[in-house]
Amino acid sequence: MTDPHDSTTPPASDHDVEQAVTRAVLGGASASDEVDHPDDANPLLRITDLEVAFQSSTGMVPAVRGANLTVYPGQTVAIVGESGSGKSTTAAAVIGLLPGTGRITGGTIEFDGRDITHLTTKQWVELRGSGIGLVPQDPMTNLNPVQRIGTQVKEALTANNVVPRSEVGARVATLLEEAGLPEAENRVKQYPHEFSGGMRQRVLIAIGLAAHPKLLIADEPTSALDVTVQRRILDHLATMTAELGTAVLFITHDLGLAAERAEQLVVMHRGRIVESGPALEILQHPQHPYTKRLVSAAPSLASARIESAHAHGIQVTDEELTGSGLGSISTKEIVRVEHLTKEFDVRGTKGEAKTLLAVDDVSFALRQGTTLALVGESGSGKSTVANMVLHLLEPTSGRVFYDGEDTTAYTEKQLFALRRKLQVVFQNPYGSLDPQYSIYRVIEEPLRVHGIGSKKERQSRVEELLDLVALPRSTMRRYPNELSGGQRQRVAVARALALNPEVIVLDEAVSALDVLVQNQILYLLNDLQAQFKLSYLFITHDLAVVRQIADDVVVMEHGRLVEAAPSDRLFDHPVQDYTRELIDAVPGRAIQLNL
Repeated sequence: MTDPHDSTTPPASDHDVEQAVTRAVLGGASASDEVDHPDDANPLLRITDLEVAFQSSTGMVPAVRGANLTVYPGQTVAIVGESGSGKSTTAAAVIGLLPGTGRITGGTIEFDGRDITHLTTKQWVELRGSGIGLVPQDPMTNLNPVQRIGTQVKEALTANNVVPRSEVGARVATLLEEAGLPEAENRVKQYPHEFSGGMRQRVLIAIGLAAHPKLLIADEPTSALDVTVQRRILDHLATMTAELGTAVLFITHDLGLAAERAEQLVVMHRGRIVESGPALEILQHPQHPYTKRLVSAAPSLASARIESAHAHGIQVTDEELTGSGLGSISTKEIVRVEHLTKEFDVRGTKGEAKTLLAVDDVSFALRQGTTLALVGESGSGKSTVANMVLHLLEPTSGRVFYDGEDTTAYTEKQLFALRRKLQVVFQNPYGSLDPQYSIYRVIEEPLRVHGIGSKKERQSRVEELLDLVALPRSTMRRYPNELSGGQRQRVAVARALALNPEVIVLDEAVSALDVLVQNQILYLLNDLQAQFKLSYLFITHDLAVVRQIADDVVVMEHGRLVEAAPSDRLFDHPVQDYTRELIDAVPGRAIQLNL
């Protein structure tokens, strides 16, 4: 279930009106048809008036409505839109993998001159892999955890009869090397859990391209990865597909990322294609109101606009006019960490005890009423630092000060009192709320634990908190599974505010959200900071978000602090190569936008 308070999109307009708007924007066809292309006469993929619906207890629910799309050999086309827009459903229809009760109820899908709308199971098996490949979104759920990597790549080769059986073993190692995995011969014997996220994604790319398909569908292939890893993987994917002459249908919710990687953009909203055309043209001159909202909300594009504005001599942009406004004048330190170090005992390959130095001599200060962003790739130690600040982990050495007091040696009673002033919002809005608790109980729990107010007073406080995060009071009677991701994160923010804290630690608090919802939460956080003079310790790997909201930035690499500076200075004049690499990897940064 969704709620009007969690959506920036207006109610769906009449079908005929929206179709008329779409036709006006597209000129009656996909803009791909209007671009000079060497293979204009022979499109590889042509989708015409596609309708997809899912069977429910109340009848068929439409998911894709009248979609038209053309992809030519060797071309990269990106479909963008938020969750529920129909982009992944369209891709699933193309490869014949509609989930559950999904059915194509109208229109046609032609691949390589052949209508594939109603293929038999045997025909689909023959087409997948060799004709249409797939790189799915989440490598952890798409790789079998109990099978070796080599076995899973081998399956793709044998299923498509790519090479003789005697050559399969050698070809598996070659595929992994081509996908950018070092020491491929040793990697084939390992299991998915022994790989990093980026390495697992490379395995999926190797599987998707194993049979040299004519079309590769890449469905949010890097959404769970750090920006630097994301960039390396997409660069490698682009090189491989170019060498093979493979066309790519790229599915993403990040408009800046899509514009960097695709020649053509297709924007989907509520099951319909509302705009299509050359990537840069859409970014600079969006026509449909929904596309305008996407362009405005995308952090990657906002970061590009800030860079472009500074290059034109404009010192402050709309994107930078956020927060409490205390950034340049606040000097009081509310949290300070000195020489924090954290070691973990781990088991080596043969069972011997080893020590992992996760955080190595880190010091920084959070100024009152400001936002300090702690950034770095996965494994850099930033979340470990946050957990030590929150006293969820005990430092091996070093100290944490709160409002001038050393909290390292606090008693349990003192820590309990400190937690009223120091709260946290976690990354995953689906995992951080108890599914068996009503929203009322979720928000009321910290009040009850700390013995604040009577039952009636606590209910009044919960209603007040729901108002603060722009959720209707009726939400308190619902359960987490009845809310969208953005609504759940608003509930998490409300819970964090329940005890009137002074500092909130936000651990990747917007990374799991769609761009429009992410934008709403960022503005909500900024408004709350201004209203209550809150201080934020913002943990993230997304420098596009950091560019919009942070007053100060601390960069971590391999457990060490490598650079710290005010936001403007760090982005305009980074000192370390690692910081430059992080900034340069922000999608959309290279795109020149008209202001």
